Amino acid sequence: MDQGDTGIRTAAAERTQDTHRRGAVVAALMLAMALAALDSTIVSTAVPQIVGDLGGFSVFSWLFSGYLLAVTVTLPVYGKLSDTFGRKPVLIAGASVFLAGSLLCAVAWNMGALIAFRILQGLGGGALQGTVQTLAADLYPLKDRPKIQSKLSTVWAVSAVAGPGVGGVLAAYADWRWIFLVNLPIGALALWLVVRHLHEPQRRPAERSRIDWAGALAVFACGGVLLTALVQGGVAWPWLSGPSTALFGTGLALAGVVVLVERRAAEPIIPGWVWRRRTIAAVNLALGALGLLMVAPSVFLPTYAQSVLGLAPVAAGFVLSVWTLSWPVSAALSQHVYRRIGFRNTAMLGIGTAALILFAFPFLPYPGRAWQPALLMLLLGAALGLFQLPLIVGVQSTVGWAERGTTTASVLFCRQTGQTIGASVFGAVANGVLASRLGGAGDLDSVTRGLDGGAVPQATRRAVADAVHAVYLGAGCAAAAAFLVLLFLAPRRFPVLKD
Repeated sequence: MDQGDTGIRTAAAERTQDTHRRGAVVAALMLAMALAALDSTIVSTAVPQIVGDLGGFSVFSWLFSGYLLAVTVTLPVYGKLSDTFGRKPVLIAGASVFLAGSLLCAVAWNMGALIAFRILQGLGGGALQGTVQTLAADLYPLKDRPKIQSKLSTVWAVSAVAGPGVGGVLAAYADWRWIFLVNLPIGALALWLVVRHLHEPQRRPAERSRIDWAGALAVFACGGVLLTALVQGGVAWPWLSGPSTALFGTGLALAGVVVLVERRAAEPIIPGWVWRRRTIAAVNLALGALGLLMVAPSVFLPTYAQSVLGLAPVAAGFVLSVWTLSWPVSAALSQHVYRRIGFRNTAMLGIGTAALILFAFPFLPYPGRAWQPALLMLLLGAALGLFQLPLIVGVQSTVGWAERGTTTASVLFCRQTGQTIGASVFGAVANGVLASRLGGAGDLDSVTRGLDGGAVPQATRRAVADAVHAVYLGAGCAAAAAFLVLLFLAPRRFPVLKD
């Protein structure tokens, strides 16, 4: 009896210790996710101070583009590395690179150096995004994964909204360099928690695959060239110009190189099964469409709120930010829906509702009141929470540990690529509508720069409204395409593996 009691107490103590350890790791993941989310937006409001100090106004957009490119093109590489060497070493290495980049950004001496160090940050940020999402699935069984995923969604939403405000405060009352220095204590705490509390099973050398470094380099080069063409096309140079033609041609040639290298590799960085399996292919395409449609509200709604509704920047930001309230709540509650009707049907319900909301935006009264687009954004956040989380949880549950990093990275890569394509395509659509309405007298960037000058002319307000309406119609079409992909490509029931 005494031995039995001792065994029970020992087992209870081990469970308590395991719960404590897991809680510490979750805290580290949330801190890492906050770093990645904040750094995507925190620089935006400090640009005037940075340019005033370092100069380089003509290239400052690369502070954002360079970071985005580095994050996106490294996601597949880090996914494969985490499947081969484990999540812990990849997360530690990525966080270390990110923090080194942050420190170097804080001591940058000119704009060129700052852009280079932002790209270095992005090289680490890719590891943070992909590995955090993968570890969330590793730590919890299927029935508990919505909890951790909703926590991460909440952290991302709050950080993304708070980023511009935090950056503005630091730039105004301290120094813009503190925008990067604040990453150091947060990242150091996350690293300490991971090193101390994250324990993974040891893998024998025979179990580890060889890394396809040639494929990694080819993927990095191809993605970098094509994404640069998309990000800078129509901004730094016209679409039908020599630089655009050269970049797209080089990107397509490198895509051919990627295919050749990956076909010959024993363990390719982007394995063919990512696209041969119906479930993963459908989720990749659907979340690519999500990235594309998210551009409509996140990029164009603030300009609409200021120029059409006449709101101040803070109020315009609130109109956008309300979707970050409903998205995490809807994501957390989605488990009660997909347990009844399945992952695919839940996601179809969410994206179908999102399509209707996006198509409804152009029917708002002109000029309208602020609560009207805010209400649509609140509903859109709820719909997208019902769409995204079931797909991520579902697709992660169809693969084992050794394939989960690659699968998660492919999903995030497609979503990031969708956002890049959406920014380029919808930017061209908006500028085309504005040019036709104003007789070629301006584009959306000139309208945005003119908002500080006072009241926007009535003709310009109407033109901006028409341009944003066209963008929302395009976003609605992207949502409808995602619905059709799930309907015809995704299996009715995801082939979920036992935990």
